[in-house]
Amino acid sequence: MTDDTHDTDETADDTHDTDETTDDFRSRVGTVGQKPETDEDLYGMTWEEAGDALLTADAVVLPTGSVEQHSVHLPLSVDTIRADHLSAELVAAAATADLRLLRLPVFSYGYSEHHLQFPGTVTLSQDTYRDAVVDIGASLAEHGVDRLILLNCHGGNREPLSLAVDRLGRDYDVTTHLIHWTDFACDRLEEAFGDDWGHAGDHETSVIELFRPALVRDEKAEPQDTRPFPQTTTYRYFDDLTEQGGLGDPTNADPELLAEIVEATTESILEQLRADIENGW
Repeated sequence: MTDDTHDTDETADDTHDTDETTDDFRSRVGTVGQKPETDEDLYGMTWEEAGDALLTADAVVLPTGSVEQHSVHLPLSVDTIRADHLSAELVAAAATADLRLLRLPVFSYGYSEHHLQFPGTVTLSQDTYRDAVVDIGASLAEHGVDRLILLNCHGGNREPLSLAVDRLGRDYDVTTHLIHWTDFACDRLEEAFGDDWGHAGDHETSVIELFRPALVRDEKAEPQDTRPFPQTTTYRYFDDLTEQGGLGDPTNADPELLAEIVEATTESILEQLRADIENGW
């Protein structure tokens, strides 16, 4: 079973009150209520520009999300929003690690079979998901790319992404770095929110309040009712755990604190990437 436990343009007029720290953070990458953009986004390039960029970038980033339920107070797009904004932050800060990263559009669909009991969830099979990621990497290899970064923001994608990494390396000679964003943030998230910062809870509500606050249904945010996790088996579907669809307490969300966590986590990821590359990986 996958680990999902931690893990119309809107206008800025319909946002929560924020302090200057959060406003400064938002002004760096994208704007409230819109998709973030960087100068290194493939979708804004012509084929001539892409040809040069693919050959000169140190690596290409594929952000991975999902379309799945996130309780009654958050949209289905939570993981995709996370992947979009957090990858933009990574690309924008890459120069601090002496790296140039090129960003692909977010791969929005993921492996979310365990959420299918909740309407709106859309899933790929594990095999289809793995093969699609391999096809994306193979296409990049055709254009001379030899290093790919998978920045994952959905727990259900872990297993098929791991298998895709094997195939890309062995079949296409593409060095692939698999980065689960919350793995680099978990210590900071636990310090900020405690042990129950998981699906649709304190952490993910903070992310959406930071980047897309108009999408949070504040009036429906409440502590999530959950059953204890089994110790000798696993749940089959997420509604075995929770009727609302989430974990933790979204009323503890703190977008200002989350902005600090994003900056620190981005720095940690870039430092590790730089170290791995310098060590010959």
